[in-house]
Amino acid sequence: MDDLSLSFLYSALGLLLLMAAFFAGSETALMSLNRYRLRHRAQAGQRAAKLAEKLLSQPDRLIGLILLLSTIVNVTTPMLVGFIALRMGGEIWVVAGAVLLTLITLIFCEVAPKTFGAMHPERLAMPAAYVYTGLLLIFYPFVWATNLLANGVLRALGVGQQQASNSLSSEELRTVVAEAGAMIPRRHQQMLVSILDLENVTVEDIMVPRNEIDGIDIEDNWDTILERIRQSQHTRLPVYEGEIDKIIGVSHMKRIAHEMVRSRLTLESLVQTAVARDAYFVPSGTTLNTQLLNFQRNKRRMAFVVDEYGDILGLVTLEDILEEIVGEFTTDPANMMHRDVHPEGDGSFVVNGSASIRALNRAMHWTLPTDGPKTLSGLIVEFMETIPEPGTTLKIAGHMLEVLQTADNAVKTARMRPPASRGDASTDAVDEETGPA
Repeated sequence: MDDLSLSFLYSALGLLLLMAAFFAGSETALMSLNRYRLRHRAQAGQRAAKLAEKLLSQPDRLIGLILLLSTIVNVTTPMLVGFIALRMGGEIWVVAGAVLLTLITLIFCEVAPKTFGAMHPERLAMPAAYVYTGLLLIFYPFVWATNLLANGVLRALGVGQQQASNSLSSEELRTVVAEAGAMIPRRHQQMLVSILDLENVTVEDIMVPRNEIDGIDIEDNWDTILERIRQSQHTRLPVYEGEIDKIIGVSHMKRIAHEMVRSRLTLESLVQTAVARDAYFVPSGTTLNTQLLNFQRNKRRMAFVVDEYGDILGLVTLEDILEEIVGEFTTDPANMMHRDVHPEGDGSFVVNGSASIRALNRAMHWTLPTDGPKTLSGLIVEFMETIPEPGTTLKIAGHMLEVLQTADNAVKTARMRPPASRGDASTDAVDEETGPA
């Protein structure tokens, strides 16, 4: 090498340093790629993405190739620096060259390229995929032999070679959706999270309670039945005898309307329309994702929720489940608020005790607990462990409540004062209660 000029040696040293920086940065970039975005681009036909995905499908080969080339560069570079130092002035330059090479390698060949690769993986990984695909063909025998020895060492140590799965659990997918930011509209994020929540919510959580089921009692007089039919806003009406547990079937308003237009609607024909469509029952613990599939499989839109004894607890419809995903759409939220929540001038709200806690939380952005009773009345009674007297005040999850009216062993109305801020609910260590004011 004595015949080689210093300019050539400097050029070779610069090339080796560039190669070291490329290997370090591209390795970090390839390992930092978003695998799902990469798969999407590969399926869209991007060649660089296809090559990168193929390389990452066998990470042992890719890592073996990069480390093989990096080792060659890292061994050759100090030797070349030492030769240049000896040519320039002797042994003292060897020490200076080693120190300078350490600084240059650390900053320009390791930290800077790896940082860039981690911050902008696609900008570096996509061009690198072309380079590594070609180099893998050239150095494949060496890579294969290296991996054979490395895998043998791992097997001897009892380490398996199974590749880590990229599958996501529902909780991990929820985090991915939440971290999507502006890439997914906020409304769509809420819908996706709601779909994931279907497996954690049962039909009992969203059902219409049995005392609020709008149906036809054939034991009522005929005028009362006709008036109920005229005032009903539902497409399907349960028909029962005396009480909802003695249900006969479900009548479709279209068939009832046809009979009324022809002046042929009688109690017998009404019962016949109900019997033609028998009632559909589901256990109270059925999750919403399961019930949604059941509705689809059985071609149903409405089901009666029953407990372990077979008694009817309430009614759930396909629309109720869909509203858990997309929000209120069959009912005007303003009408719901007018029916169950009445704002007061002092900032408080008068709430019906039969109001669903989940509906209140969703509509009013409150944080009442949903892991127990399903209605506000049930929540208050469970907390008090007795039927409270009017005037009793209590505090649940930061929400101040005052019982206004009780009847039939239940709270009919209560005044609600939600926390001034979201942080208030989380800072209450102990909920409080007081007697009648």
